[in-house]
Amino acid sequence: MEIGSQNEEVVAYNSSTAKKARLQATLSALLDDPILFDVPRKPTLVDVDTLINMELGSAMKVTVVKMDAASFDVTVFNSATLKDLKSAISKKINEVEQAQMGHRFISWRHVWNNFCLSHQNEKLIDDKSLLAAFGIRNNSKVNFTPCVISRLFRKHSRRRKHRFFHGLSKKS
Repeated sequence: MEIGSQNEEVVAYNSSTAKKARLQATLSALLDDPILFDVPRKPTLVDVDTLINMELGSAMKVTVVKMDAASFDVTVFNSATLKDLKSAISKKINEVEQAQMGHRFISWRHVWNNFCLSHQNEKLIDDKSLLAAFGIRNNSKVNFTPCVISRLFRKHSRRRKHRFFHGLSKKS
């Protein structure tokens, strides 16, 4: 009886392997279809959900033009904020860099401190603003531009302790 059960396990293993192979073949055939050209090679659930929402009209494609005139597309929801767009841009660039060069770290904090996005010569600075407020719609273009944010916008302030003791050190 043990020999028969071992044979059943081997058949079950082979059938699951065969199922996985058939699934991979079907998936690769689907992804080679010209209608599905915008689906990534290894799609995640979020990628597929975003593409479905784009087809339904609740998401939009935004073209990002880099400073070297190269461009790429990102997809965000119609109700997205500038912060969501920046997140989509960083995710897209990280995926491209990972695919081309392997592991490479980009300091996005440094990028967003020195560069900003602009749309129709208007700098997009407030991360909490909706993209629709800037006039960004489906198939709009945004550009990377050098940007120096003033101290007043960032609202740098000294800690109270330093301000308090600073006043005491002056000679009367």
